[in-house]
Amino acid sequence: MSSILKPFIALYTAALFLMMSLGLLTTFVSLKLTMEGISTQVAGLIVTSYFIGVIVGSLYCKSLIKSVGHIRSFCAFAAIITSMVMLHGLYMSAVAWALFRFFSGIAVIGLFMVIESWLNECSHSDTRGRVFSIYMILCYLGNGIGQQFLNFGDVKDQTLFFVIGFLLMLCVIPVSLTRSIHPDLPEIETIRLKQIFQKAPLGILGCFTAGLVNSSFYTMGPIFCHKINLSVSQVSNFMTIAVLGGLFLQWPVGAFSDRFDRSVVMPVTGGIFALISCFILLAAPHISFTAFLAVTAIFGGFMFTIYPTAVARAHDMFEPKDVVNVSSALMFFFGIGAVIGPLISSTVIEYIDNPYGFYAYFTCISAAYTIVAYILRKKEIAKSISVEDQVDYKIMKHTS
Repeated sequence: MSSILKPFIALYTAALFLMMSLGLLTTFVSLKLTMEGISTQVAGLIVTSYFIGVIVGSLYCKSLIKSVGHIRSFCAFAAIITSMVMLHGLYMSAVAWALFRFFSGIAVIGLFMVIESWLNECSHSDTRGRVFSIYMILCYLGNGIGQQFLNFGDVKDQTLFFVIGFLLMLCVIPVSLTRSIHPDLPEIETIRLKQIFQKAPLGILGCFTAGLVNSSFYTMGPIFCHKINLSVSQVSNFMTIAVLGGLFLQWPVGAFSDRFDRSVVMPVTGGIFALISCFILLAAPHISFTAFLAVTAIFGGFMFTIYPTAVARAHDMFEPKDVVNVSSALMFFFGIGAVIGPLISSTVIEYIDNPYGFYAYFTCISAAYTIVAYILRKKEIAKSISVEDQVDYKIMKHTS
């Protein structure tokens, strides 16, 4: 166990503090926009700029890491996002906040590229799965803990922005002081998106759908809670329970997808997610908050397993040597979905003029995903893979 923990303790600690800060930041920004009287659609545009930054960062941050190294890049990206967070607290403007979120997205994807490439390069093939499992568990825990920090300050003032900045600076300390030699970033060939789409349409569909639902949940979830008059404490509990539900269902869904054909698992889990979303849409106004949290845990569990199942399915269709190109393409399509998601979900809420339109959006998206996944599986383009030839399922984080 020491061979898994000791070499990466600095990265594990950094990931924990990073996800604590990002979990708090995403929820707090959405709440703050609502309390400042920003319309739902404008708020959707502002938070969408973050995911545009993620797409841009996924294309360009690797060049900086390659030129100056992992440690210096990590410190630079952390400085950028900390500066953006401080600016949030100093200046309130829809246009300015959109710019702050855009540069935050670039910096965040750069931070994760540093951590994950470092873990991947410095872990051996026989321990890599466990190394990444510990990393992902800490990411989920950090995200859940970060939601609870909403209770440590008044969301109407700027205090929490400084708490977020403090947590971001804490994540720099272990990385900057580590004695580990950072690895070189491997050369990455040009991504052939058309080839990947032709060979792994189910994987692309799943990642795109995960972007649609994950980004909408993180950005519009707090706005939904505010519109149904939940307290700040209840908002933090709602977000935490959904995240922890995603953590606890990773293992059973992963084991199920490793044992059975993932082209079957994907529409099945998508169908369950659609049913849960529909149930919440119809029942949430009439049940207790405790019962609402219980179904939210199941909701979050199935929502946050769409992405890792899709990633595993996509890698089923390619050779191990193609892992970097395939992963980059999947992140790209996830980013596109993440950009579109808040725009659509905010429009749905405004059009229906009911906060529970939030779950109408999830019901429609998950139902469409289920149907299209089933259709793709029935066609020859969705090539069947024997269970023995499937790659192992890995817990994957949800980009916030």
